[in-house]
Amino acid sequence: MSVQESLKIVPQGNVAVIEWDLVGEKVNKMSSPIMARFKELLQEIQGDSRYGAVVLISRKANIFIAGADIDEIKSMKKADDFRKAVQAGHEIFNLVEDLKIPVIAAIHGACLGGGCELALACDYRVASEDPATKIGLPEVKLGIIPGFGGCVRLPRVVGLEAALDIILAGKAVAARKAAKIGLVDKVVHPSILEEQALELARSLIAEGKGKRRKSYKPASPVDKFKDSFIGRPIVFKMAGAAVFKQTHGHYPAPPKALEVIRRTYGMGDRAAALAIEADGFCEVAVTDVSRHLINVFFMTEAVKKKTGVASGVKPLPIRAIGVLGAGTMGGGIAYVAADKGVEVRMKDISNDALAKGFEHARSIWDKLLKKRRISQHELTQRMNRVTGGLDYAGFGQLDVVIEAIVEDMKIKQRVIGETASKCKPDCIIATNTSSLSVSEMGKGHPNPENFVGMHFFNPVDKMPLVEVIRGARTSDVAVATIFELSKKMGKVPVVVKDGPGFIVNRLLVPYLLEAMFLLEDGMSIETVDKAYVEGVGMPMGPFRLIDEVGLDVCVKVAKIFHESLGARIELPPALDKFGAAGRLGKKNGKGFYKYDERGKSQGVDESIYGELGLGSPTDKLKTSEVVERGIFTMINEASLALIEERVVETPEEVDLAMIMGTGFPPFRGGLLRYADSVGTKNIADTLERYAIQYGVRFKPSKPLANMAKTDRKFY
Repeated sequence: MSVQESLKIVPQGNVAVIEWDLVGEKVNKMSSPIMARFKELLQEIQGDSRYGAVVLISRKANIFIAGADIDEIKSMKKADDFRKAVQAGHEIFNLVEDLKIPVIAAIHGACLGGGCELALACDYRVASEDPATKIGLPEVKLGIIPGFGGCVRLPRVVGLEAALDIILAGKAVAARKAAKIGLVDKVVHPSILEEQALELARSLIAEGKGKRRKSYKPASPVDKFKDSFIGRPIVFKMAGAAVFKQTHGHYPAPPKALEVIRRTYGMGDRAAALAIEADGFCEVAVTDVSRHLINVFFMTEAVKKKTGVASGVKPLPIRAIGVLGAGTMGGGIAYVAADKGVEVRMKDISNDALAKGFEHARSIWDKLLKKRRISQHELTQRMNRVTGGLDYAGFGQLDVVIEAIVEDMKIKQRVIGETASKCKPDCIIATNTSSLSVSEMGKGHPNPENFVGMHFFNPVDKMPLVEVIRGARTSDVAVATIFELSKKMGKVPVVVKDGPGFIVNRLLVPYLLEAMFLLEDGMSIETVDKAYVEGVGMPMGPFRLIDEVGLDVCVKVAKIFHESLGARIELPPALDKFGAAGRLGKKNGKGFYKYDERGKSQGVDESIYGELGLGSPTDKLKTSEVVERGIFTMINEASLALIEERVVETPEEVDLAMIMGTGFPPFRGGLLRYADSVGTKNIADTLERYAIQYGVRFKPSKPLANMAKTDRKFY
């Protein structure tokens, strides 16, 4: 890469335009060579009297500057390495802030991390109103804090409350929201961004206006109180409580960012404030949590470059898709496709069902409209991409059809065959099944090589994972096409081999069943869920998750697994009592928890213990046992699925699927990263002990037992 060509000054009269356009890269990022080149250009401008202002602009499509080079961050191991990088960044951004002439950032596209921190060091910020323009500081998502001045400069520019909202959550805001909070000075159409930035620069020169260090000024009495000597401690206390509620102390970066901001807000000594920020950055950058989160980042980035197949086969182009079966799932699939520009045709057997599909898709866009994430015009535009009917009208022009009807093999096979007869020969049909065999279902298709699994997770608009399931006769073209469609929908696809539960449910079902065994062993619902949420870091405990999925669904799937996998999937005696009790979970307001008419939890339903024939909970087991019995069971099953059965090819795919499909805590790096940290020998020994105590379901699998002999790792 030529750094000279990647960053250069293009004079526009008395305005120095610094163009960012990294050669050979899709995005602009801040590596050490690029930062050194940027410093050279700033020093050149500083010594050239013909310039009266500077404009920073990107020549990349939809990217201003995406942030620091994560490859460099990953390669650093010691605090001293991080400190040198941070101090170099401070020096360069201070140079921007201290230039004797005004500096204007012309922002179009992603302006994140170091890119946002650079913009904050500028005097003025002009942003395009394009939806691609997002400005923010996502560092906490990598287990670090803003380290190039973001913790110091953002609160100064937008105020304490708005800065904490962005930094502690790792948020990026759209241009209009950025303007509202004072993060940018002007929002313009992307076609005139450069023109407007140059016009601003020239007017500043003509009017003799020099530097500007923008300082937040609270407008309302409430804002003035929050920014006062009395109000600030209250704001920090509330923010700290919110962070702990969200992270349960597992993520060190947000509280460290909060501490840095608390210590530096209002500080007049820039050097001292930046030194505090540097100390905080180095402290969290060397943690295992940061290392794990960066690994997860690279796993998700790697998916963007993959096709889902080993061969050089390319996916078919996708312009329009069909969805068989409307309702909540079909409406969710229609939403994620249409939201990304794909035309969607929904089909169902009744107008009521179709209406539910449209209603569900519309409700998601309505929420975005209320939050001002989209305009009314954008809502109408996206909704117009979704059409529907009771017949196969238009199916002859579709590139992909996704089946999301009732989970009944015979019905699915019949509908798939019927649909194939109405579509063009190369149309790919995908099933959204969560538990049935894709290979068996493919027998209903006249050309099973054009049939594949595409398993979305519920709710479709929020859950990022899609399992792309290769059946016995599925072609590479079908896999590659659905893999690409998943990415186009904004999802993270993982290719899996057909088999019971594919990969996520294969590991999740034994975990959920073990929670029921714990219930029978005298543990309370609250204690078990708390052990996994607060102790492990799961987004919800197993009982809450069963309620979300539906008790009836869990019972049905557990029995299918027991038939397929035998003694490893032991069914708790209480399982059959759920049907008699009429408990379906959240969908009928009655599960392990009680729910009001809006679906909000009203706490544990204590009557469930009696209905299941259990006595009052004793909570006699240690938290460590509660956790091990669930998590180690998943690891045991994962060793079989990965090593012996090759359901997926790599440990990264197991971890990515569990993080994106179940919310397994990213700060642990994934299920198998966690297994490596605990040690396979320790896991196998513990499972052997539980097998003697509780039964054969805990018996270490052959692959895990072999790994344990030499304490071998998955990675």
